[in-house]
Amino acid sequence: MSHLEKASAELAANSPPALYSASASASQPQYYRKLGNPGPLGLFGFASTTFILSMYNVQARGIATPNVVVGMALFVGGLAQFVAGMWEFACQNTFGATAFTMYGGFWMSFGTVFIPGSGILDSYTTNGVLDADELNSALGIYLWTWFIVTFLLLIGSLRKNMGLIVLFFFLTITFALLGAGKFSKDNAVALTKAGGSLGIVTAFVAFYVGTAELLSDRSSSWFVLPLGPIPKGRVD
Repeated sequence: MSHLEKASAELAANSPPALYSASASASQPQYYRKLGNPGPLGLFGFASTTFILSMYNVQARGIATPNVVVGMALFVGGLAQFVAGMWEFACQNTFGATAFTMYGGFWMSFGTVFIPGSGILDSYTTNGVLDADELNSALGIYLWTWFIVTFLLLIGSLRKNMGLIVLFFFLTITFALLGAGKFSKDNAVALTKAGGSLGIVTAFVAFYVGTAELLSDRSSSWFVLPLGPIPKGRVD
């Protein structure tokens, strides 16, 4: 056995499984890094931004203008969640990658609407007067589009765990109520507040699921939180 083969054999014996590929030949060992779970980052980014906007939607402490959420929407709910989605692709989790990347895009696009420099709100103004009906109809279509996306993700979550199922169930209804609130003239405030209330519930569910994923490793946490695993029956 050559010195190179001996060194490779010793390295293979002493390296943890996450850092050494047993399938590699002795003369050409291959190494790879074990990726962390990007789920908690994406869930916490989503939960915190959703909570803030939902508090504004229920007009907590008399707040009716949501513009403070723009920074959170762009960088926490948007950028952080988008990055988490990209890393989910690396972890071969198509569902997580799709959900985080889509909602990261949602928050960045939503925040952009309220940036004065974007000119989006100004485009609904004629001679200095805002056409509220047209703007609300446009936002209603926007929110109902996300209702459709969320409903499809709800279907995709049905074989994941109960935590995700509950999360997407409440989020689906939240988008439906917020979209209906933009379309309605008589019950707009009531529907928006109802959507905000469910949004708060959704945020706390997301906080729980994110914490459960953060504490999933018994070697680095004192306890774990149940997510309600779904039995994986045989599918022919």
